[in-house]
Amino acid sequence: MTFKLTRRDLLAGAAATAGMSALPFGMGRARAAPSGILRVIPHASLTILDPVATTGYIVRNHGYLIYDTLFAQDANLEVKPQMASGVEISDDNLTYRISLRDGLAWHDGSPVTAEDCALSLIRWGQVDGMGRRLFSYMESCTHDGTDTIVLKLKNPYGLVLQSIGKLSTNVPFMMPKRMAEKPTSERLTAEEQMGSGPFRFVASEFRPGARVVYERNPDYVPRDEPASNAAGGKVVHLEGVEWINFPDPNTQLNALMTGEVDYWEQVPADLAPIVAGMPGVQIANFNPLGNMGMARFNSLVGASANPGVRKAIVRALDQTALLQAAVGSPDYYKECYSVFPCDTTFANDADASFIQEPDLEEAKRLLAESGYDGEPFVVLATTDIPVQTNYIQVIVDTMRRMGINVDAQAMDWATVLQRRASKNPIEDGGWNMFVTWWEGADLLDPVVQFAMSAAGETAWVGWAEDQVIEGLRTEFAEAGSLDDQKEIARQIQSRFFEQNFHAVLGQFFTPTGYRDNVSGILEAPPFFWNIQKS
Repeated sequence: MTFKLTRRDLLAGAAATAGMSALPFGMGRARAAPSGILRVIPHASLTILDPVATTGYIVRNHGYLIYDTLFAQDANLEVKPQMASGVEISDDNLTYRISLRDGLAWHDGSPVTAEDCALSLIRWGQVDGMGRRLFSYMESCTHDGTDTIVLKLKNPYGLVLQSIGKLSTNVPFMMPKRMAEKPTSERLTAEEQMGSGPFRFVASEFRPGARVVYERNPDYVPRDEPASNAAGGKVVHLEGVEWINFPDPNTQLNALMTGEVDYWEQVPADLAPIVAGMPGVQIANFNPLGNMGMARFNSLVGASANPGVRKAIVRALDQTALLQAAVGSPDYYKECYSVFPCDTTFANDADASFIQEPDLEEAKRLLAESGYDGEPFVVLATTDIPVQTNYIQVIVDTMRRMGINVDAQAMDWATVLQRRASKNPIEDGGWNMFVTWWEGADLLDPVVQFAMSAAGETAWVGWAEDQVIEGLRTEFAEAGSLDDQKEIARQIQSRFFEQNFHAVLGQFFTPTGYRDNVSGILEAPPFFWNIQKS
């Protein structure tokens, strides 16, 4: 038996337990004639191309264009076969035999093999939080012939398919053997960007941070099911997709208004009313789970390695004020004092009063008790993503009023993604905090939530370490019932508010703007199959 949660369960809190022995096979769909180039303003510039090198969403979005996955989650967050034709699970739940469907080929025309896929899973499993946990139960990940991947477990684990079918970052994308064998310490280059997905990366047109071009893969064979989130038939109706970066939101606004671009991935909330009133333009939220803002601490070096300093900062932050500054319109945000997205299964109020009732004076007292001695506190201050920029301004002001010696270093998000990987001391280019957000789908439970990992050097950037939380996350993964999992999630949240690996900054929703000749947009993440441009 395999325990899984559907979207209905996640949003309403009901349980679903489903046995799985064989999943249906999907054949290819009829192809439609392509209809032009979709010109897109992405939410950030693309400089890193390796999908296991970072959790940055811009890299995940790039990955979904050119790579494919063995399994995928549909709009109900149910795991469905994608490159797989099905899976056979042994009676003792220790062996998974995953068969590949017909018609799979890499962009150079060579066939996709089970060896390619097994090696791709191994590479992904070295860096992804959910992947690492899966591989801790794994005895071997091999192949049987050219079309069957074989996973053998040491002990039963109820989240095998949920792990390799996860929706968001780091996504277990499949890649050819020569790429999958590359050490995770070495990033895949532009020339190596080759998958089996519905689009092909045009390396000769790549301008890091400025322009990315993808062309339709004419040899891609979609499944025959309707497209649903990351699952189903990835039918491409476009000749290609072009990502274009503009210097500021006003320029982006004008580009959408004049038709220079067709699709603006993330419209700032303060500009949403303007976009909504534009002739020939539509605006909609394609991510009903929203995003959770997060100020991530470096738990390894400097003042932020002190749990007392982290606790003092978190105690001072006013989530309502932060959301008002970062998002503006209450139509696009709501206060959320759980480490799991509000209105989902594991959201709870355990010790939530710690962040629900901010107290600057108590924060100053906690800071004094921590032993903080005025050392510089380096904040990587994003300048090119308005939500993050606005969050940072309020956080930095609050920290300074507490008496913290803040060094806010301005840089674009692409540079933050590079800098945040550094474990160097502060005096050698290290850092103490950066602000980001995670999509709700990445935070639904303690195992999928990489930001909750507390395994030290192998945790998410910030490298939090806490054996209590790690033990509870294991208990959650092995729990036999939803009620048990809910109780463990409460214990994890309570312990988290003692350690504060990051500050929870509330929940917000970012609409997408698009020209009204564009249709077929699927729910988040931004997918570019199924879209039509008339």
